[in-house]
Amino acid sequence: MRLCIFPGTFNPIHKGHIYMAEYVLKNFSIEKVLFIPSFIPPQKTDYPELTQHRYKMVQKAISHNSRFELSDIEYKLKGKSYTYLTLLELYRIFDIEGKVNFIIGTDAFENLDSWYESEKLRKLAHFIVFVRKNDFNPKYYDNMKSEGYSFSFAEMQFNDISSTDIRKKVLKGESISSFVPEEVERYIIENELYKNK
Repeated sequence: MRLCIFPGTFNPIHKGHIYMAEYVLKNFSIEKVLFIPSFIPPQKTDYPELTQHRYKMVQKAISHNSRFELSDIEYKLKGKSYTYLTLLELYRIFDIEGKVNFIIGTDAFENLDSWYESEKLRKLAHFIVFVRKNDFNPKYYDNMKSEGYSFSFAEMQFNDISSTDIRKKVLKGESISSFVPEEVERYIIENELYKNK
């Protein structure tokens, strides 16, 4: 199977995430995009009470596409969600053709060397890198090729949507309908999420 994973905090999942996954299906030889919400993000501050809500919001957001799938792998592994351990488990579960493809933004990609077991991690995945900045220069990443990273850039226009900004808008009582799928907006309202700092 030609598998692409999309790990993330998804706090909350937004339209930008969906656009990225749809782009990968359209432009790469991928059979399935597996969304993997992190149980406890190792490099981010998260509130435990949102763990199940984040999972359910992803579930609602991707239900329209049969080639999108939700994975609870990091919820089953418990503890901090280290990508290296997740990938090892995915190779055990799935019959994967080649390397696992991995959706990532330039901001996270630039910091991969700081991730848990990064030297082993780079051998397990091909990274599909989405630009998250306006002053993008692909030559900046040449050193990562020499370090053994396998990656390609997604030529999708930079879409400046962030989960942090969405949470701030909810806190201020502003509309988020332009940024999140309708089902996610309804879920946030019904469960009164992000009302407190």
